[in-house]
Amino acid sequence: MTTPRCFIIRHGETEWSLSGKHTGNSDIPLTANGEKRVRATGKALVGDDRLIVPKQLKHIYVSPMQRSQRTMELLNLGSPPPYPWQDPSSATPRNGTFTNPTRHTDAKITVTDKIREWDYGDYEGITSKEIKKQRADAGMDTWDIWRDGCPGGESPEDVIKRVDELISEIRTQHHEPYIAKEESEDQCSGDVVVVAHGHILRAFAMRWIEKPLSETRFIMEAGGVGTLSYEHKNIEEPAILLGGGFVVGKDVAEEIEEEAKEGKLK
Repeated sequence: MTTPRCFIIRHGETEWSLSGKHTGNSDIPLTANGEKRVRATGKALVGDDRLIVPKQLKHIYVSPMQRSQRTMELLNLGSPPPYPWQDPSSATPRNGTFTNPTRHTDAKITVTDKIREWDYGDYEGITSKEIKKQRADAGMDTWDIWRDGCPGGESPEDVIKRVDELISEIRTQHHEPYIAKEESEDQCSGDVVVVAHGHILRAFAMRWIEKPLSETRFIMEAGGVGTLSYEHKNIEEPAILLGGGFVVGKDVAEEIEEEAKEGKLK
């Protein structure tokens, strides 16, 4: 049984992410290119012999914003439609979401404000460069969101509170039960997926390893995927998984072995 992981996935490209505008409560859709790239990410990283194994997923958390929900659809993690945000009478995914009968997960999907993007307040819809100029013109210190938060929006303490609540839920409800099991009891790893936004996921990663937001040095591109887990299979040792081995399915292993026998591999 592998150590449970938490995959953090930033929504795909939007017009505002392209221009650098801070997008909190504004419900901006993905661009056509953003949709295309998320589909490609799903094809590359999701599957029985890939990074994210659908049958090993225990729970999926998604932001209430359409850019995150559409990203979740396009990743094709194997959740049968309709999704919580879709019309219950719908029998198929909307807007061209593809299906793959070889993928399936029983993981429950929860839409939660705990992973909604940072509320930028007065800084909604403007860039960091514009914010710094505004502050300089007003005789204010330079701006650091991790230290200062956003006037009219959330402070770092506000963000820490809701992110810490979600991390605690993931650990106690989804990860700890699997870590406590013996190797022979269950091969399901209890993996969790969180689909959300740039700033909130960077804060989530820092709080996962119990660091103050002021130490944040992470960046996360639109459509990016990160992996969080634990060292020594110990719930008390949360860690960032910088690089992990992919699961190799039986058919892939047999193909590699056959190629080795034929001398195709060097």
